[in-house]
Amino acid sequence: MNRNLLESLARRLLAGEVSIEAFLGEAMRQGVADLGDAQLDLDRPRRCGFPEVIFAEGKSIDSLVKIFDALLANGADVLATRVSQDQAAGLLQKYTAARHNAVGRTVRVLCEGREGCEEGGKVAIVTAGTSDLPVAEEARETALWTGAAVTMIQDVGVAGPHRLAANLPLLENSDAVVVVAGMEGALPSVVGGHVACPVIAVPTSVGYGASFGGVAALLGMLNSCASNVTVVNIDAGFKAGYVAGLIARNARKAATGGRA
Repeated sequence: MNRNLLESLARRLLAGEVSIEAFLGEAMRQGVADLGDAQLDLDRPRRCGFPEVIFAEGKSIDSLVKIFDALLANGADVLATRVSQDQAAGLLQKYTAARHNAVGRTVRVLCEGREGCEEGGKVAIVTAGTSDLPVAEEARETALWTGAAVTMIQDVGVAGPHRLAANLPLLENSDAVVVVAGMEGALPSVVGGHVACPVIAVPTSVGYGASFGGVAALLGMLNSCASNVTVVNIDAGFKAGYVAGLIARNARKAATGGRA
């Protein structure tokens, strides 16, 4: 809840201007923006560390604009995922400084003065193949939105293990590593055996028939023998990027004595 609003309500309560019931009702409403077709959670940064993220699929451009405006007015950086080309075109007309990642299907808008701000630790994102790139780009844009510095390592799947070995120095000092892979989903286990940080495995729906739309990769990752590997849902680049960003930000806070 906004501290100033809460203090104002408390003063009105002490002055006898509002009843306890009215005070509690108003206090509960604060932190939620009623946008008609959306109830936007403005208190989420305080509770969860980052603002609410917009899942754009199925939303009109008008609805997206209302949500974007409310977040920006509240001082929050905006991230929308699963954005269609038509939605992106409409949003870019309104927000000329927005970053649209067509591959990852995301749109980001930073609050004024926050351009180029990296304050959330280090995240590395590794892809097994080029076909995994859309999911990896969603993870990358999400991690960047959290304030992390992101290193991308592409197309280093287990069919050519020397490619990963050549890039291992890029994983050093990462606070979290996101590994995106389809097919049999073996790459996260290999990466996990080389790094001393959490590895977030993302199974993708890339593969032939017996991959069952990513289920084979999901099960392989869930059965990883690398102890530092954890797994998110199929094609869930956003979830992996968010968790990696949260880990990285908390690691940075710990390293800097609580300062992000």
